[in-house]
Amino acid sequence: MGSLKILVVDDESRMRKLVKDFLVKQGYTVLEAGDGSEALDIFYENQDIALLILDIMMPKVDGWQVCREVRASSKVPIIMLTARGDERDELQGFELGVDEYIAKPFSPKILVARVEAILRRTSRAAESETLECGGIVIDKAAHVVTIDAKAIDLSYKEFELLTYFVENRGIALSREKILNSVWNYDYFGDARTIDTHVKKLRSKMGEKGELIKTVWGMGYKLDV
Repeated sequence: MGSLKILVVDDESRMRKLVKDFLVKQGYTVLEAGDGSEALDIFYENQDIALLILDIMMPKVDGWQVCREVRASSKVPIIMLTARGDERDELQGFELGVDEYIAKPFSPKILVARVEAILRRTSRAAESETLECGGIVIDKAAHVVTIDAKAIDLSYKEFELLTYFVENRGIALSREKILNSVWNYDYFGDARTIDTHVKKLRSKMGEKGELIKTVWGMGYKLDV
């Protein structure tokens, strides 16, 4: 995993250096960009980037626009950094397909732990394994989901969430358990994160979205 390439995007050089130093110590290859425009150029020139660490408030092109453009063609994991503490920003990030959301100031060690957790999940998702359930077919190797033989377009986190539901079909899953399993143990999120992703996932699944049942006062269950 140490040879994986990570793009760090922040207009503050000191912040980029701080993040880069901690990642390099773990053996990662780190690319840097000082604004969104430069970030997109680097991203398109390096198709082997494994993960983006992306600041929101930047000159020229901000983090939201970078995220939108990247998501138009790639499901590469994205960690969003911001100085804001507004929960609306966090929800907007998840709506755009952000995988993790970290508010400044943060612990570099926690950031590295989240990077490693995401990359472990990416690695697991790449294992050759197919799950089938009620007309839903999940090809973990190709990272593709089909419903009744029709492919559906899911973000990385939506893919992970559906996979978790299928692997635990018939079991009532609390929001806390979903957060701990689909996100990682040190993620400081709440129920809105789960509910937002489930709402989008249901919508993309069409009629099959009804298979994800709400367990009132607890969480969700995939009931086939």
